[in-house]
Amino acid sequence: MAIKHRIVSASTGKTVRTAPNAGGQSGSALPLRLAAVVLWVFAIAFEVLALCVMTEKIAIPLFTKLSPLVAGIVLLVIDFIFVVAGAQLWKKANRIAPASEANALKFWLWNNMGVIACAAAFVPFIVLLLLNKDTDKRTKAVGVAAAAILLIIGGLASYDFDPVSAESYAQAAGTQQVYWTAHGKRFHTHEDCSALSRTEELTAGSVQEAIDAGRETMCKICEKRDAALIEKIKQTPKEKDAA
Repeated sequence: MAIKHRIVSASTGKTVRTAPNAGGQSGSALPLRLAAVVLWVFAIAFEVLALCVMTEKIAIPLFTKLSPLVAGIVLLVIDFIFVVAGAQLWKKANRIAPASEANALKFWLWNNMGVIACAAAFVPFIVLLLLNKDTDKRTKAVGVAAAAILLIIGGLASYDFDPVSAESYAQAAGTQQVYWTAHGKRFHTHEDCSALSRTEELTAGSVQEAIDAGRETMCKICEKRDAALIEKIKQTPKEKDAA
């Protein structure tokens, strides 16, 4: 089984998140996106239920022993779980099939769908609860506060702080890469090298970038696997010194 690492590009400093030669994570993005949408639909359904219960429009038999306020908060928490779960699936789908930066609107939407879904699952609840004239002030205050807290936490959990693009995968796939660790002294030509099995994060770049980073020699294990390339790689430091 291939070793999975978090890969950081030496030239851009951005996370590729998968071995550059792999061209992205394996699998199909469509089932993940569909599952995320289904979870978000459930989240909005529970948002509606929470509002109806908290404003005493309906009573759910399962929650008869709870006050409308407490029952509404429970439903909001379920809403939150569905929202965040959907966002994680959507972000995973983006790692498999990222959007292209050429279409700025789609790229922004694809990388912010989790936050948009989170807003849809809590903001209408907050607004409608505040506008409801039949709900007492205490219920409004507690309900709005609970929804706002869940909105903030859910938004942070759903936001993709390190989005990837189709261009980043294409660039990585078309470039000869070597790998090195933060504290290692050598570079590796194979991401699945056994010497890297305990390392979570690798930096990927050209041989010259590895040398510039102080990794001027190749890993002995990789060297045995790449005997045909040894001479070319060993000549690189000499070319640098000659310059």
